[in-house]
Amino acid sequence: MSSSGEDPLRIGLVALFVTSLVVAQFTASKLLAFSLPVALPVVGAQLVMPGSAVAYALTFFASDSYTELYGRRAATIVVNVGFAMNFVLLGLVWSTIYAPGLPAAAQPIEPAAFRQVLAASTGIVAASLAAYVVSQNWDVFVFHAIGEFTDGDHLWLRNIGSTASSQLLDTVIFIGVAFVVFGDVSLSGALALVIGQYLLKLAIALVDTPFVYAVVAFARGREQAARPSPW
Repeated sequence: MSSSGEDPLRIGLVALFVTSLVVAQFTASKLLAFSLPVALPVVGAQLVMPGSAVAYALTFFASDSYTELYGRRAATIVVNVGFAMNFVLLGLVWSTIYAPGLPAAAQPIEPAAFRQVLAASTGIVAASLAAYVVSQNWDVFVFHAIGEFTDGDHLWLRNIGSTASSQLLDTVIFIGVAFVVFGDVSLSGALALVIGQYLLKLAIALVDTPFVYAVVAFARGREQAARPSPW
């Protein structure tokens, strides 16, 4: 693929990656619960997971599409720049929280509520950053490694294999740090959270595979059409 920085698809994938990452940071502290038609071992009749599960899963769709089109090195740069931007995000949020403001009575949102909603706990921040830097770099590495092993064939295997393994790493690290190390969730409760979140992420990895194919086919078809005719 062309490495042109003006490629709208390239910019769009980076934008999707960053947007999903930011949304995941702000939604991680809410626990979601989805009822199941049947009870499963450990998790019971509900899948319980952090609110960031869906948004964060989209980052793997974006990074896998990006890796396929623009290569491992370019994708690694995006992932690690995204990691650095997490600190920019935290700096902007906390500087806004501590900046001088009007009295609470004159504010449209009470300052304490503003801080509680926007400022994630230390555990959530530490867990999110640790899980991000490990799982995203692993995702790019595995996607590329499977591609080399299969000589560039079987995009579905690269997408599912890299996402399934990296999402497992992400889930275990995030739940372990945020809810066990910094929280008061028991190991059995943490295991239920891990299973619930991972099952959803695995389902998303399966569902998003056709969309990865569609993005790659669109990009390569457009590149083919842009090439001058030899006749």
